[in-house]
Amino acid sequence: MGQPTPARSTADWWRSGVIYQVYVRSFADGDGDGTGDLAGVRAKLPYLAELGVDALWFTPWYLSPMKDGGYDVADYRVIDPAFGTLAEAEKLIAEARELGIRTIVDIVPNHVSDRHPWFRAALAGGPERDLFHFRPGRGEHGELPPNDWTSEFGGPAWTRLPDGDWYLHLFAPEQPDLNWAHPAVRQEHEDILRFWFERGVAGVRIDSAALLAKDPGLPDFTEGRDPHPYVDRDELHDVYRSWRAVADEYGGVFVGEVWLPDTERFARYLRPDELHTAFNFSFMTCPWDADRLRAAIDTTLAEHAPVGAPATWVLCNHDVTRTVTRYGRAGDTGFDFASKSFGVPSDLVLGTRRARAAALLSLALPGAVYVYQGEELGLPEADIPLDRIEDPMHARSGGVDPGRDGCRVPLPWVADAAHAGFGGEPWLPQPAGWSAYAADRQAADPGSMLVLYREAIQVRAVLGNGALSWLPAGDGVLAFSRGDVVVVVNLSDAAVGLPAHTRVLLRSGSLDPDGRLPPDTAVWLRR
Repeated sequence: MGQPTPARSTADWWRSGVIYQVYVRSFADGDGDGTGDLAGVRAKLPYLAELGVDALWFTPWYLSPMKDGGYDVADYRVIDPAFGTLAEAEKLIAEARELGIRTIVDIVPNHVSDRHPWFRAALAGGPERDLFHFRPGRGEHGELPPNDWTSEFGGPAWTRLPDGDWYLHLFAPEQPDLNWAHPAVRQEHEDILRFWFERGVAGVRIDSAALLAKDPGLPDFTEGRDPHPYVDRDELHDVYRSWRAVADEYGGVFVGEVWLPDTERFARYLRPDELHTAFNFSFMTCPWDADRLRAAIDTTLAEHAPVGAPATWVLCNHDVTRTVTRYGRAGDTGFDFASKSFGVPSDLVLGTRRARAAALLSLALPGAVYVYQGEELGLPEADIPLDRIEDPMHARSGGVDPGRDGCRVPLPWVADAAHAGFGGEPWLPQPAGWSAYAADRQAADPGSMLVLYREAIQVRAVLGNGALSWLPAGDGVLAFSRGDVVVVVNLSDAAVGLPAHTRVLLRSGSLDPDGRLPPDTAVWLRR
């Protein structure tokens, strides 16, 4: 079992920590029913400690009909029975903490499940209707939606009820949006935060953090409209200032899911009295291109600097095509929800080589790093049979978008065990050959992706809090220093020489016979 790294014992661990994202349903199945659960996570805590992570971020584990992978929450104070119980969650939080691993839970404030008690009461005509956005329709008989907003999953953002009224849902119809202008909505979420902080969680990840507030007039959307009717509205910041006061009572931290192209607007969420950190999507969605990656890194560091917040770096998550597959594609290797489609070929050998280099790049940058489960195993995106796809993005797109299930396939743990050691027959099918990626097999292979991640997370401590300084490099090459460590990533199509150094600390692949760094390879050097 690994020993806690220095970052784990510091009050500001979140500034440079390695946070591991756990998608519980697909992590490990402790009771053999084919669905991952808290018992499975608890059994794998030694694995996570050996990996060396500082914290675990759990995607929603609450009571849910699972119409959107748990992001449709019916009760924040109840663990979904498929995953376990509240008592098990409390044990998991405590057991992880004994290993120096903190817990971050996911809060989804924009909407709830249509099974939530509030929405059920609202449908029955109670005063709870004021907690949502109910409106009469337009048209002669109210047959048209109240406005022209579209769902993030495709189609209209409104659903009509038998009584003729419509309700707003920026995501699936089973996820009605809350009315954040109502004080009861604000009070309930502050109570939820306290509920989980009192159970020992160290932080909260905020889903769709920029979408909560709506223009009270609910006007039609006009391209370029300022302010936007429901994205990044100024009144949001008062919400997060009140949340920060709650977090400060417990020493808790926030990470926001904030998708905004305007860097100045983005930075407002990271002011000292608001969120501690926010996800960095420009880096995650960036193609494997030296100039564009450097621009993404520079932009990220620049937008965080004025507010003193640490950057976050992530290559993949539960919504995004896995790194190995994306980087192995010909042409554009970036990520865009709008361009996802079936049957895009990928060279997984090339993608794996690039993903290894990208791992060393992301883990060398100043700030916090998020690792999505299975990235440390080099898992590719899986093709899910059409009749097994559960993600609503697939159905809402008319079958064009393959959805996000391909990055959510249950993990392979034991190569020679049934279902690759996940547990019972998985809720999503594992592809043929999935056992080749099994953790036990990789742990015994010094050249595996798992061993690379373990070594990089351990060696990462030598980087300290040093700032990034770019070094001269040829076209297609990224080179920078942090203290006395030099990082070189070769994204060109030819081998390049290494700068003067005293020692090779870590490399993503072998050097060539002349000691040069081959294409799609990264190295950490001691000066």
